[in-house]
Amino acid sequence: MNNQFHPFHIISPRPWPLITGFLSINRLFRIIIWIISKNLTALIINLFLVTLASTLWWRDVCRESSWQGYHSLFVINGLRLGILLFIISEILFFFSFFWAFFHSSLAPNIEIGISWPPLGTLSLNPFQVPLLNTVILLSSGIRVTWSHHSLIKNNNFLIKKSLLLTIFLGAYFTLVQGWEYWDASYSISDSVFGSSFFLATGFHGIHVLIGTIFLRIAILRLLINQFSLSHHLGFELSIWYWHFVDVVWLFLFVFLYWWSF
Repeated sequence: MNNQFHPFHIISPRPWPLITGFLSINRLFRIIIWIISKNLTALIINLFLVTLASTLWWRDVCRESSWQGYHSLFVINGLRLGILLFIISEILFFFSFFWAFFHSSLAPNIEIGISWPPLGTLSLNPFQVPLLNTVILLSSGIRVTWSHHSLIKNNNFLIKKSLLLTIFLGAYFTLVQGWEYWDASYSISDSVFGSSFFLATGFHGIHVLIGTIFLRIAILRLLINQFSLSHHLGFELSIWYWHFVDVVWLFLFVFLYWWSF
């Protein structure tokens, strides 16, 4: 850094991006093999290797940020822009699901009985389990914001308490949604209603899991003193992602549960 005449971080050569990319491509073939042969072994091994390579990659990024001091203000702004563009791409990802949902629900065709939900489909009551999950997720959003406020106020006890509670609420949300799937009277193969419902809420559930892992990494970094008042970008970005998950759920609750009831 002392010999360069720009504020950007030139990353040293490392194998993790290439390895992660090849493993991610390989995962596609493993999924196809699983669908055809019903053999999960190769897919599980691939997921383990992808997780390992990604962890080593992100470990290096954390070291460059916390111990080596390579993340200047320009680098931090670039990372903020990167995660913002990533969240926008995720919004467009869910937009495609809502597009499919409204295409089918606003003008239901004769194959599903010209009604929404389709004839014979008993939709879930939005004021039971879905409402509980809404309260859980919104409460977690409040707690994670409070943990960020506590970090700014340099209150370590409240940071850890609020962050742990957020992680617990995220895990609880996942368990409740799994129970909801188990209790549902329809499946993903039950007309376009089941497909739209399980595809949208299922991918949201995956994002909740990813966000929970993101927050777990944040609290681990907090415990080893990698965050401070002026240096907590990873924590801040995990909060951005969690709020994105909250907002998407509100749209899912209003349209897939309440409006479809």
